[in-house]
Amino acid sequence: MSASPDLYNSSPSASSGLVLDKDGMVALVEVLAGRGFTVVGPTVRDGAIVLAELKSADELPYGWGVELEAGRYRLRERADGAAFANAAGPQSWKQFLHPAKVRQWRADRVGEETVFIAEETSTPRYAFLGVRPCDARAIAIQDRVLTGGPHLDPEYRGRRAGALLIAVECTEPGGTCFCVSMGTGPTAPPGCDLVITEVVDDDGHRFWIRGGSQEGDEILAELPVRPADPATCAAARAGVAAAEDRMGRTMPEGDLRELMAGTLDAPRWDDVAGRCLTCGNCTMVCPTCFCTTTEDVTDLTGDHAERWRLWDSCFDLDFSQLHGGPVRTSPRSRYRQWMTHKLGTWYDQFGSSGCVGCGRCIVWCPVGIDITEEAAALHDWTRSEASGEAP
Repeated sequence: MSASPDLYNSSPSASSGLVLDKDGMVALVEVLAGRGFTVVGPTVRDGAIVLAELKSADELPYGWGVELEAGRYRLRERADGAAFANAAGPQSWKQFLHPAKVRQWRADRVGEETVFIAEETSTPRYAFLGVRPCDARAIAIQDRVLTGGPHLDPEYRGRRAGALLIAVECTEPGGTCFCVSMGTGPTAPPGCDLVITEVVDDDGHRFWIRGGSQEGDEILAELPVRPADPATCAAARAGVAAAEDRMGRTMPEGDLRELMAGTLDAPRWDDVAGRCLTCGNCTMVCPTCFCTTTEDVTDLTGDHAERWRLWDSCFDLDFSQLHGGPVRTSPRSRYRQWMTHKLGTWYDQFGSSGCVGCGRCIVWCPVGIDITEEAAALHDWTRSEASGEAP
């Protein structure tokens, strides 16, 4: 069995781990494929590091890093040949566990009768190779949202139950990363089946690898590993620790939930509304946003119909449509809904923040709106209000 879906409560192996050489990464993908997994990991495609099915570890993005800024993403070559020294790309693992488009049922008119056919899908058993700590936390959040309440999502539950998580700790944060502010990285959380920390130094290119579940330990037993030496363990820990001090962004200190609740009338919402295109890019790339809608389609004859579940966004004008019209008609109200839910009222619903500090919403916003900058502006406004100073 793979690790428990609750990444916060599972405990990883207490062993000091093992060392896997670069050539051993090829063996890892082969072992996973031999166990019947569809291996998905990062690879270079179309000018970005994307998540796709891997046939070989040679497809990993060796020697590629990224430059990230608000509204900007660029690949850059690395001299050290590292595979995982790059920050989050435009995709998250959500696309495999909570797909953007799922057919729920179809119906055909047969004579005078209408026959409904429930959708039966065959879900591959995924092995996610290269899950960032922030994304592992995002999966845990979606576990609570989609399987932790009274209304379970069977599609998500089926895909998640068989998924194997191989986390890679961060040693190279991007310019828009702020996982430290959210308590979601750069160290891998408990509950992953395997945890890898990449080391490239004068002693060579290697991976410190540890098991976090019974299945993870079984996979380790099939790999060409050697006991972890003190130098590798120290270098791996030092690389992760150094990443904590190199975050490109940070959230303001204090209770973000309280900040969101106390700034609903702040003039900053008008400022951001003047820049926001309400395109919904931030919700599409966010690894925790989960909202969906349904769409019924028919063929031209009217004899065949289908119902599809599609990703939806609170930035869509029709998202809050009620009898008489939408509730949130202005960009101000829609941006405020997204940010206050993500950082504030998510706690009321699910017991945690909905933000993991991956920075994707900053990078893929076409006008470069920065959620950390907006939170800082709200924080400054509250301090000005409290002191009686003009904002």
